[in-house]
Amino acid sequence: METLIWIINVLSALGVIGLVLLQHGKGADMGAAFGSGSAGGLFGSRGAANFLSRSTAILAAVFFATSLALGYLTSHKVKSAAMISVPADKPLAIPAAPADNKGPSTGADASAPKAKDIPN
Repeated sequence: METLIWIINVLSALGVIGLVLLQHGKGADMGAAFGSGSAGGLFGSRGAANFLSRSTAILAAVFFATSLALGYLTSHKVKSAAMISVPADKPLAIPAAPADNKGPSTGADASAPKAKDIPN
């Protein structure tokens, strides 16, 4: 889905660029009015300008819509690497804090239970 939107976005951007380059500026109409250009063409004297401007507006709207859609998809994308996969029947094991805060033990017999600590 996202790839299709990317393709439409790029094609509409290229189409807008091409249509803008095909259009004449405001100063080009003056030359056509005095006979130095071809005033009539395939669409007539003003038909080409209307067709090109409408096509540009439509492609610009498609470009903006696809850009917004890509922004929405990017902001709502679930990042699976950041998620922790835990089965529902097994909760996370949280280690308990040590009972005494005397610091780290130094030696093997410090962690072994004493005889007086073992109940009968």
